[in-house]
Amino acid sequence: MPIIIGLDPALRNTGYGIIQVEGRQIHALTYGVIKNPDKIIPSRCLVSIHQQVTDLIQEYQPDVAAVEGIIYLQNYQTAVTLGSARGAALLAFAEAGLPIYEYAPRRVKAAATGRGGAQKAQVGFMMRAMLGLTENPPADAADALAIALTHAQNTGVTSKPKQI
Repeated sequence: MPIIIGLDPALRNTGYGIIQVEGRQIHALTYGVIKNPDKIIPSRCLVSIHQQVTDLIQEYQPDVAAVEGIIYLQNYQTAVTLGSARGAALLAFAEAGLPIYEYAPRRVKAAATGRGGAQKAQVGFMMRAMLGLTENPPADAADALAIALTHAQNTGVTSKPKQI
């Protein structure tokens, strides 16, 4: 019964989703958003992301981590900020000894909805339907659940995902 933690990193709103795979059944154990207010300086946000991801790992004991792959951004500052948030989370995964896999955003959307260009609302709706949730998760949490689900769907597939 593998447990997968999915993460959609961002400095202010890092989405997370933890799922458990039992045969052909997939259950959401938890999901949510690590929120860092605008008044907190970026370095404190990184500490918060790292600590909260570490806490999730300790509580749920995942077997593997899946993150959204790096996307092309025209804005240098946004790219650096996103990379920093991603690094804080990756460090928590690495410290726990988790294998880390990354998935391109279009691949995640295709796994969740059947279309690589799906809107965030569609991903949320499909996560609700596929995981039997009572409500649509917040957009960043839905993306994280979709990332975890993408890894679950690709487990055992001959074309291996990229491990980082």
